[in-house]
Amino acid sequence: MDVNPGKKMREAKVAVVGAGVVGFSTAVRIAEMLPRCSITLLADKFSPDTTSDGAAGILIVEPFPDIPLERQRCWFRDSFEHLLDIALSQDAADAGVLLSSGYTIFTEPPVDKRPYWWDIVLGFRYLSDRELRRFPGYTFGQAFTTIKCECASYLPWLHKRFTQAGGKVEQKKLSSLDELRTDYDVIVNCSGLGSEDLAGDADVYPVRGQVVKVDAPWLQHFIRADAGEWYVYPGSRYVTLGGTKQARDRRLDSDPGDAEAILEHCARLEPSLRQGKVLGHWVGLRPYRRNPRVEKMPPLADGRHGALVVHNYGHGSYGISLAWGTAVEAVELVRCCLEEMHPTAKL
Repeated sequence: MDVNPGKKMREAKVAVVGAGVVGFSTAVRIAEMLPRCSITLLADKFSPDTTSDGAAGILIVEPFPDIPLERQRCWFRDSFEHLLDIALSQDAADAGVLLSSGYTIFTEPPVDKRPYWWDIVLGFRYLSDRELRRFPGYTFGQAFTTIKCECASYLPWLHKRFTQAGGKVEQKKLSSLDELRTDYDVIVNCSGLGSEDLAGDADVYPVRGQVVKVDAPWLQHFIRADAGEWYVYPGSRYVTLGGTKQARDRRLDSDPGDAEAILEHCARLEPSLRQGKVLGHWVGLRPYRRNPRVEKMPPLADGRHGALVVHNYGHGSYGISLAWGTAVEAVELVRCCLEEMHPTAKL
C-alpha cells in the first residue's frame, strides 16, 4: 500500500529536450501545472542561438493536412490567448509580445476565404476593392489584428519564468534520447530538427528560411502575400522581410541572390521600403513535417525499464503560433505518463 502517494510525484523527474520556443513553452507549462515534479530542460543551444530567435514571430498559420481542424484550432487559440494576455500586461515590453495589425493578400482567392482561426484573431474582415488597389496583381485580401512575438526577448523571459517556477537548465548535447532514459521518469522531446537523430524520425526535414532586417520605423502594418511567399512584418526594433522556403537546404550562410529577391518583392508590396536601411540578414532551418508530432509513446517494447517519451515537435514555420497550444496538450500527455507510473499519486 502506498502510504505517501504524493512523495512519488514530488520525486518524479521530467526532462524537456530543446530550448526553442516549443521547448521552453512546454517546460514552463509543466513546471507550473505539475509543481511536484522536478523539471530539467536540456539543450546544446540557447537563445540567442536557436532557430526561434530569428523567426518573424507573427501569429498566422496554414492548416496541416492530417490533423483535425478542431485540434489545430485549440493549439492556435491557446497560443493566441496566452500571448494576448501578455501583450495586454505590464510584461509586454520585457517579453517582446505586441499586437500587430495588417493584411494578407492573394493573387487568387483561397479556397477557404475565412481561415479556421478567423474568429480567434481580432477584427477579421475582407479587404475592400479600394484597399486592394494598393496591391496591383492581388485580387483578394483579409485584414485583422494578430500578435507578434519576438523571441529575442520572449525566450529569455520564458527562461526566467521557468527557473522562477523551480525548473533547472542544463547545457548538454545529446546523440539519442536513450541517454536520458535511466535518469528521468518522462522525457519530452521538443528538439525540432534535432529529432532526425534524437528520435530517428526520417519524416522531419529542414526548410531553409532567409530574412532581411530593415530599419523602416514608419511602417506600422504587416503585409503577407500568398500564404507567406513574401512578407513585411514590422516589429519593435526593425522590420522583417521574407522570405524563402527551401526544402532540405541546409545552408546557413546568407545568400545574396535570395536577399536581393526578398528586397525587390517586398518593395513592390511596400514601395517605401526602398528608403529603408538594411540592418542585417538571418538564416534558419525550420523543422518541417507533414504534421506536427504531439503524442505519447508506448513503453519500450523489449520490456526494459526507462522513461516514457512524449514528442512535441515538427511545427515548421508555425512554432511561435502553436507553441503554447501544443505545450498545453503535451502537459496532459506527461500527466498521463505519470499516472500510469504512479496510479495512486495525487497530481
